[in-house]
Amino acid sequence: MPRAPTSLPGPQPRWAQLLDLPQTESTTDSRPGASLPDPRLLGAPGQKWPASQGQEMQSTVNYLWHTDDLLGQGATASVYKARNKKSGELVAVKVFNTASYLRPLEVQVREFEVLRKLNHQNIVKLFAVEETGGGRQKVLVMEYCSSGSLLSVLESPENAFGLPEEEFLVVLRCVVAGMNHLRENGIVHRDIKPGNIMRLMGEEGQSIYKLTDFGAARELDDDEKFVSVYGTEEYLHPDMYERAVLRKPQQKTFGVSVDLWSIGVTLYHAATGSLPFVPFGGPRRNKEVMYRITTEKPSGAIAGTQRQENGPLEWSYSLPITCRLSVGLQSQLVPILANILEVEQAKCWGFDQFFAETSDILQRVVVHVFSLSQAVLHHVYIHAHNTIAIFLEAVYEQTRVAPQHQKFLFEGHLCVLEPSLSAQHIAHTTTSSPLTLFSTASETPKGLAFRDPAQDIPKFFPKVDLQADYTTAKGDAPGYVQADAGGHADGPPLPQQQPGHREVPPEASKPVPKMSYSSCGRGAVPPDPPAVSFLCPSWRFSSVAGMPEMEELKRVTELRSKLRALAEALSRCSYSITETQMSLSNLSSELVKNRDQVHADRSIQQIQCCLDKMNLIYKQFKKSRMRPGLGYNEEQIHKLDKVNFSHLAKRLLKVFQEKCVQKYQTSLVTHGRWMRKVHETRNHLRMVGCSVAAYNTEAQGAQESLSKILDWLCHQLLQDRTKDAQVSPPPTATYPSPALTDLVLHMQELCKEMKLLAFDLQDNNRVIEGLSRPPSAPDS
Repeated sequence: MPRAPTSLPGPQPRWAQLLDLPQTESTTDSRPGASLPDPRLLGAPGQKWPASQGQEMQSTVNYLWHTDDLLGQGATASVYKARNKKSGELVAVKVFNTASYLRPLEVQVREFEVLRKLNHQNIVKLFAVEETGGGRQKVLVMEYCSSGSLLSVLESPENAFGLPEEEFLVVLRCVVAGMNHLRENGIVHRDIKPGNIMRLMGEEGQSIYKLTDFGAARELDDDEKFVSVYGTEEYLHPDMYERAVLRKPQQKTFGVSVDLWSIGVTLYHAATGSLPFVPFGGPRRNKEVMYRITTEKPSGAIAGTQRQENGPLEWSYSLPITCRLSVGLQSQLVPILANILEVEQAKCWGFDQFFAETSDILQRVVVHVFSLSQAVLHHVYIHAHNTIAIFLEAVYEQTRVAPQHQKFLFEGHLCVLEPSLSAQHIAHTTTSSPLTLFSTASETPKGLAFRDPAQDIPKFFPKVDLQADYTTAKGDAPGYVQADAGGHADGPPLPQQQPGHREVPPEASKPVPKMSYSSCGRGAVPPDPPAVSFLCPSWRFSSVAGMPEMEELKRVTELRSKLRALAEALSRCSYSITETQMSLSNLSSELVKNRDQVHADRSIQQIQCCLDKMNLIYKQFKKSRMRPGLGYNEEQIHKLDKVNFSHLAKRLLKVFQEKCVQKYQTSLVTHGRWMRKVHETRNHLRMVGCSVAAYNTEAQGAQESLSKILDWLCHQLLQDRTKDAQVSPPPTATYPSPALTDLVLHMQELCKEMKLLAFDLQDNNRVIEGLSRPPSAPDS
């Protein structure tokens, strides 16, 4: 069918002429007899179709939406989920209300102008600007982000204590990239907050966050100022808060740094699940104290709270213990927050330094290190071009294990990290396959620090208050989610998360080579009886020429004693190593038994059951708070749900304290005992290795002495034969003395035995050294 000719609508409105926007073409076919689209399907521009009470369908030329599909609402506009009439593609439409037209015309068109300049994957795209037909309301057609906003992500119970580390880094990367694009185009946003950061799932399942809502945005260079006030209370710069919220007259001007303050509050919120500055009663109820906290904040502090009415202000210079970010990331993030949450513009960083410092974090690689001495998994952030010496110092900062006491294992193998090499030589690690840090200095395991969840028992007010009840449930239920999740620092890992099977070097469970006579080769077996008897001081030498002198006889006797001593020492070493092997085998059996007990434990399932029920009640409270009120029966059910919620929380707490915490403490004690045993075994094997090395040196010395004696005997035999050849021998002395011949043969056999002994001593010495000297680390 040929394409239908198009007809343009009437003259452009004034705001469209200012923006020089192309008019949207109509799809009506004007040919005689041409079939028209069904208006019930597409909807005429601005046409409103009957729906349920208080709801209606609305449309523009190309898009259709239902007022029930509300995504968000502000003072000047509402955002709905809409569809393209032709393709069915989902979009978001921002429909401006009558209040928006009370603003000056240049303010009305500012958002359009800003969005037209921007084109970045971390900024919501503007597709078109259209109008509804009847009311002539302007409509922005934008990219639809199906996964909600960062605020909705943070409101999920599992994120009540902040985002997981990987997701937080995605947020940081996306926000920094989006803000960098804004600054490159000379735009200040002026309303950055989690609700204005949308989440979209990429084609590969990854999160993509995008900045949106540019209603308050405007063009502003780094050296320019503005006087108008925009934003959201909790995220406002204190200078703007004073005028906008407290209504205090002041003549201050504001620059682009107001966005940095909002970014700081947003990042803190994303990292912890809560706002950094909280007065008693909340920011919206105690505005004066809120202003005091933000303006009186000491330099370097990143949070301030007031726990009691008219109570003192408490400052925090670090992220809370419940934060799910690793210590390694926190150490990088806290200085950034401290320097952008500065009231005085002279002390506050500029965007250039903010971008430099955040990019420094995002360019680092993570090395996962499980510390046996702490029973904690660490994330060490380093640059690939750093040396391993810098990595070892970073490990020390987090574990307090000095570099000279650090020994590492990876995938069951000991490995050496040469300080002078690049960090690129460190193996690629994951949370399930980390470097295992073993401290040569014996320490008592500390385990994870965690907040007592008894503080989170919900305290509902007797009176039905839908908003307050929702807030209480929202603030308490997630606390037990963290108790269940384990994590890094928000609670102790429950039995199933305990890395018990990694608490002893994997080599400990492997058979240790036996160093007994049967495995040392013939060199470790006591010398043959003829050779030993040859060295006996009761030898009877015939009175032939070349008979050994007393000095040589004394040396042979000393060698005989040394050989016997070496044989006894090797026997003791063999017995000692056999005992060590049995000890390590027992330790391996304990690990397997402990792992089976962990798998058989049902504490986590009991906690999860309580959590599921609590989350159902929480969701019901969330739904109820949107209603103006409850009927009598619904109110009674609501009261029962409050009681049940409290009972479930207490039951969960009981399981956590009486089972999980106790088992965790017991596991730490057991872990400490295992670590002491590993230290003892390691030190013992080092001593055995030193002993074998010393025995090897003695055996080599004995071999050299025997070689000298053998050379002397051969020389004597040669002299005897030379004399016999010069002097006519009597008939009874045709051949050399049998005693001397036997002496030479025995000495040769003994020399062979000594060579074998020396060889096997060296081999066994390498076995012992291999237990304490790790091979080189595999390249990543």
